[in-house]
Amino acid sequence: MTAGVRPTIVVLDYGSGNLRSAERAVARAGGAVTVTASTEEALRADGLLVPGVGAFAACMSGLKGVDGVRLIQERKRLGRPVLGICVGMQVLFTRGDEHGVLSDGVGVLPGDVTRLVAPVLPHMGWNTLRPPPESRLFSGVAGERFYFVHSYAARAAPGAVTWAEHGERFVAAVEDGTLAATQFHPEKSGDAGAVVLANWVATLR
Repeated sequence: MTAGVRPTIVVLDYGSGNLRSAERAVARAGGAVTVTASTEEALRADGLLVPGVGAFAACMSGLKGVDGVRLIQERKRLGRPVLGICVGMQVLFTRGDEHGVLSDGVGVLPGDVTRLVAPVLPHMGWNTLRPPPESRLFSGVAGERFYFVHSYAARAAPGAVTWAEHGERFVAAVEDGTLAATQFHPEKSGDAGAVVLANWVATLR
């Protein structure tokens, strides 16, 4: 990419997620952002951001409605960067189990997303993260706090994995080649979250 040119990023509009807050946060991080349901634009973009709030099954239904499952799988196959946030991270896994109902996920990360075993749910608040030293996503913000709102999580994932605890240990972030994901909301995590997004945008240049 030519120096000084902002990388193109699509925030996938599939009926779920804080689209505008994600759009603003990624634009501040240096991306040229478009919010769209167009799989053609999303496949061409330098980076794809998959937001998500609410139920796993509902998010998967929305993704299927815009051909998002095929899109994410194709970007993974081509080695084109994807960032999933909150439920947008969870749907990247093989399955989600909510209230005993199993739903297939996108399947680009192996494993299941299940309900946390904790005295209070949802987990809502700030957790300090200590990512591995090789992490590109967390460069400059190791030991900082990030904001979580969720009741479900994955317990294992490939790649450079960052962990958090709420009742039990769960996956807080994943870096698996060009696939990145955060269970927390970087767009709601202040300066530390802004650095995470800027670090991701920098990988697209």
